[in-house]
Amino acid sequence: MNEISRDVDVDVVVIGAGQAGLSSAYHLARTGIEHVVLDHAPRPGGAWQFRWPSLTYGRVHGMHALPGMELTGADALRPSSEVIGEYFAAYEDRFGLRVRRPVDVSAVRDGGDGRLRVESSDGNWSARALINATGTWDRPFWPRYPGQETFRGRRLHTANYPGPGEFAGARVIVVGGGTSAVQHLLEISEVAAETTWVTRRPPVFRDGTFGEAEGRAAVALVDERVRQGLPPQSVVSVTGLPLTEAVRAGLASGVLERRPVFERVTATGAAWADGSRVDADVILWATGFRAAVDHLAPLRLREPGGGIRVEGTRAVRDERVHLVGYGPSASTIGANRAGGAAVREIRRLLARERVGAPRAALSA
Repeated sequence: MNEISRDVDVDVVVIGAGQAGLSSAYHLARTGIEHVVLDHAPRPGGAWQFRWPSLTYGRVHGMHALPGMELTGADALRPSSEVIGEYFAAYEDRFGLRVRRPVDVSAVRDGGDGRLRVESSDGNWSARALINATGTWDRPFWPRYPGQETFRGRRLHTANYPGPGEFAGARVIVVGGGTSAVQHLLEISEVAAETTWVTRRPPVFRDGTFGEAEGRAAVALVDERVRQGLPPQSVVSVTGLPLTEAVRAGLASGVLERRPVFERVTATGAAWADGSRVDADVILWATGFRAAVDHLAPLRLREPGGGIRVEGTRAVRDERVHLVGYGPSASTIGANRAGGAAVREIRRLLARERVGAPRAALSA
């Protein structure tokens, strides 16, 4: 990678080359807007390249094709990391999306003269607008419970889950109420000596179809939090868990019998307020992720509630910044639509600047 010794001027910087970033780059390329895509991953595939081997393509929850190119003929039994990684690589090649990788972005600052300064391991970029598409995979959420530092077993998170093989004969506590927790439990239970499922709230299983109207309602709930400047919840968190045949079997067998969250972690497992205990060799935290936006901190975009307030994809505190794959656009289909929406707004912003119209004042 060529070393850059000065700030390079560009209209738009896209940070991240997952679903949201590639969708945004596709629309930028179609409109002829000068841009660069910076991705910290070693190869194409976004966060999918880091998924565990046992997550085959046929078990993927809601993968939607990128704009302009369908994903067809994929083997449902192949690891999703391979299938989607190859698809993203082919997509970049087909549309000439020259992604610079691996590049770590350390900070985005106000650069003066109405521009943003993007500081990275590949040098610094001076941009008129920014599309942040960094997702959540780099910020796994590890909750804190009393005594967890005393646990003598192994602690893992979904982010570094190796697949079920390493849990053969082990006693495993899985913490979390989402789709990943359920998938982990169903496959670990086939090889483990014992599994225990722990969630903060009783899980809600969704039977029947999940249509367009239900999808819009779920996205609206997530969108409302973001509009209020609160940290976003995932769309999945408000849709419930799909009641598949595998899930029905897990409920019938007792694998998906849920216990409330423990009071504390012990050296040998976990303990509840009622005095009950469970011994464990492994605690697996399937407790989700948070938005990876720390590099935006110098722009002071966060609201008192802890989140970044957005209208559509635009950060309310700085109209030059768009967050795609954040909050209501965190699903794969949402990221596609949001990429196009962000580019339309950026196109209008750039057009205003070219005719000398003043940029909207930033919120206080």
